[in-house]
Amino acid sequence: MGAPRVRLRPTLLSDLDFVGTVETDPANLPFITPWARTQHEGAVRFPDFRHFIIETAPDWSHAGFVILQGCRSPHGSVELKRLVLQPKGQGLGRACVRQLKAMAFRELRAHRFWLDVKVSNARALGLYAAEGFQEEGRLRESVRVHLAGADGYDSLVVMSMLDREYQARLALGQEEAH
Repeated sequence: MGAPRVRLRPTLLSDLDFVGTVETDPANLPFITPWARTQHEGAVRFPDFRHFIIETAPDWSHAGFVILQGCRSPHGSVELKRLVLQPKGQGLGRACVRQLKAMAFRELRAHRFWLDVKVSNARALGLYAAEGFQEEGRLRESVRVHLAGADGYDSLVVMSMLDREYQARLALGQEEAH
């Protein structure tokens, strides 16, 4: 296998203009609820969060950002709070999710790695399912959406992976052993 296509590096406060631009990009807005800059600043500073810039080879240019929450959870429950990419359809999301699973289960010693995703985000739902996340349930019409002048609600799908499921995927060669 060649050099990794993506790497995650801790977000600096000087990166937050880029984060805001990616977050408010019209291609991303339907799938996320943007945070205020102060929320991102808090996530960069507060130890329960991990806030990363996603960089891509070969020049390690910025491609997006990711936020983990619950990194110090006494329950071992780490949340993939947000994963936002600028370029789409290049496999960067899958590469990021794989790195994040390894980080959650190996480095952070998570028992459970979980996320929620809007029902309307079919691409992300397919990715997470293919990467071994199991649907736990749905939060019906739990987020307000404003798209193309329409005002309504979308539902969230809660998905997770447990440490034993990750270990089984490792044993089956579905995850990269490091």
